[in-house]
Amino acid sequence: METRILGSNGLKVSAIGMGCMNLSFGTGHAVAVSEGVKVIRAGYEKEITFFDTAEAYGPLTNEELVGEALKPFRKEVIIATKFGMISDTGINSQPAHIRKVVEASLKRLQTDYIDLLYQHRVDPNVPIEDVAGTVRDLIAEGKVKYFGLSEAGADTIRRAHMVQSVTAVQNQYSVWTREPEALVLPTCEELGIGFVPWGPLGTGFLTGTISPDATFDAATDLRAAFPRFKKEAMKANMPLVTMLAEIASRKGASTVQIALAWLLAQKPFIVPIPGMDKITYIDDNIKSAEVSLTNEDLQEIENGLSQIKIQGERLNKDLLSLSEEQ
Repeated sequence: METRILGSNGLKVSAIGMGCMNLSFGTGHAVAVSEGVKVIRAGYEKEITFFDTAEAYGPLTNEELVGEALKPFRKEVIIATKFGMISDTGINSQPAHIRKVVEASLKRLQTDYIDLLYQHRVDPNVPIEDVAGTVRDLIAEGKVKYFGLSEAGADTIRRAHMVQSVTAVQNQYSVWTREPEALVLPTCEELGIGFVPWGPLGTGFLTGTISPDATFDAATDLRAAFPRFKKEAMKANMPLVTMLAEIASRKGASTVQIALAWLLAQKPFIVPIPGMDKITYIDDNIKSAEVSLTNEDLQEIENGLSQIKIQGERLNKDLLSLSEEQ
C-alpha cells in the first residue's frame, strides 16, 4: 500500500489506517476477542501499518485487544493511543494523570513504547504547555515517540507545537464534516503537522449502507444520540450518498472508496482511519488508496455539495462541548 508521512519528523504510515474502536465500543456490541484479533491481523496482512485505539474505547478493552493482536509484529506497526478522556473526575490531562495513563496503556498494549500519543480532548483546566511538556518528557524517556492532539483548535495546536513538536492532529473530517478546512488544516500545513481524520466515512453513513429509516440502540451505539442520525436528518442528507454512489459507479469503485479517496486528495499529509470491525470491510477501505480522483471529479463533488445543506450537528451536545472550535 502507498505510505504517507505524518509530521516533520518522518513518521511513515500506511495511507489508510485502521480505526479499531468499533471492535470494542461505539457502534454496536463488542466483537469476541478472537474475532477482533483476526480482523486486526487481517489488516496487517493487507499492509495496513497504522492502528488507532484509546484508553476510552471499551473503556480499556480496545487497547488490550490491539495489544494482543499486534504483539507478533509490534516492531513493524505504528500504534496510536490517547489519554485524558476518562478519569474519576472526567476530562483529565494533569501531568501526573498523563503518566499514570501511559503506564497503564503500555501494559494493556503489551509494549514498552507508544508510537503516537494523542491528548484525546483538550483539558480546559490544564495549560496545553504543561500537557506538551509532559509528553516531551515521556518522549525523552523513550516511552512515547510522537505527540498528537485530538479535536483541538488552531490556537491550541500552535501553543502545543512550540513546546513539543506535534506530529498529528486527529479531528473529525469527511465529505460531510468539513469544519477543519477553515483553520485547522491550514495550521497543520503551515507547521508541518499530519492530519488524521476520524469518522472519515461519516460514522458509517457515507458507506451507503444505512437506510434513512435505520434505528440505533442507545445502549450500544453512540449514533442514537447524534442529531445527524435522526431519521429526518438522514433523509435530508441522502442526496450526498446518492452523488457519491453515482461517481463511484462511473469510476468502477465503491461509495466507500470515493469518500476516502476524496480525503486523500485534499492534502498529501492526510491519513484517514476508517473503522474496520469486519474483515470484509478491509479490502474496500484500502482500495481507496488506488482510486484517482481527477480535478473534474473533485469539482463535481464540490458542486454537488454546494447544492446540499447537511442537516444535523455532527455530535451530541455533550461531545461537542469537549471539542474546540475548528
